[in-house]
Amino acid sequence: MTPKVVLVGLPGSGKSTTGRRLAKILVVQFADSDELIEKQTGRGVRDIFAESGEAEFRRIEAATVSSALSSFDGVLALGGGALTEQATRDALLASGVPVVLLQAPVATLIRRVGDGRTRPLLADDPPGRLAALAEQREPLYREVATLVVDTDRRTPGKVAATVAARLHERAARA
Repeated sequence: MTPKVVLVGLPGSGKSTTGRRLAKILVVQFADSDELIEKQTGRGVRDIFAESGEAEFRRIEAATVSSALSSFDGVLALGGGALTEQATRDALLASGVPVVLLQAPVATLIRRVGDGRTRPLLADDPPGRLAALAEQREPLYREVATLVVDTDRRTPGKVAATVAARLHERAARA
């Protein structure tokens, strides 16, 4: 059992919102890696960052994603920084699961995340941090992406429908 699709991208790209809609289209379950981590640890993501640091959070995240890749068969949305861990990228590539990179311009992401209070890595300076994260993470996302879908000026429903159609086209060619 493996996910039908994994969604990756920067904070604000629409992974969770689109993922929920995509799961409905595909008639499967939806899971967000941050929610899986919170359920597994009994701690919030912000709490883990504050109490244990980013390195410990990434270790937990890598283990959680690896487990989900072998035990979950729906739409899986990863946290924006999940791919900073080589182990997570390796696990995704080895899984053979389609990975969809959802992307949008930094200005759009800034508008979507607002003040960033709920996002530990953005809280101090959302615009500056998002720009830096985009530069750092873009190559990592592209390394594992099977498909790239632009979410700018598109509703989550339209993005989900586009992803579903492209996954169907991909499956038909296989």
